[in-house]
Order: sequence, then structure tokens, then C-alpha cells
Amino acid sequence: MLETDAIKLIHDALIVVMKAAGPMLILSMITGLVISILQTTTSIQEQTLTFVPKLIAVFLAIMVFSAYIIHTTVDYTVGVFELIRRF
Repeated sequence: MLETDAIKLIHDALIVVMKAAGPMLILSMITGLVISILQTTTSIQEQTLTFVPKLIAVFLAIMVFSAYIIHTTVDYTVGVFELIRRF
């Protein structure tokens, strides 16, 4: 395995991680922002109020994007095994 192959493998792994975690992180961030705006406008200073909506948003994102996440991860894994078989 050449150095360029190793760098490409690490680069692809980081891209797969961003693709797999991205939807949950984005929805959690948007949910937190909306709840934070609502807290600011209503002057509610409860710190734990964002926890449950974020948790629900992440679970919904997992349910919606699970096929995409599995497909992305399987494609990367198959590519790694094909790279191993080449060497």
C-alpha cells in the first residue's frame, strides 16, 4: 500500500463519517436553535428544555436517514475490502 492509498483511505473514511453523522447533527443543531430562540422570546431560562426535543429530532433523523447511512457505510466497507484484496 502506498502512502497515497493510505491518505485516500483516511480521507474517504472521514467523508463517510461526515455523511453518516451529518443529518443527525444538523437536525439537532436546528432544533437547539429553534428552542433557544423560543426560550429567549419567552424568557424561560430552563437549561434542560432543549434535551428532549433534540433527542426526538435525532431519533427521527435516524429513522429517516438510516437507509442512506447504511448504504454509505456498506459502499465504503466494500471498497476497503476490494482494496485489501488488490494487495
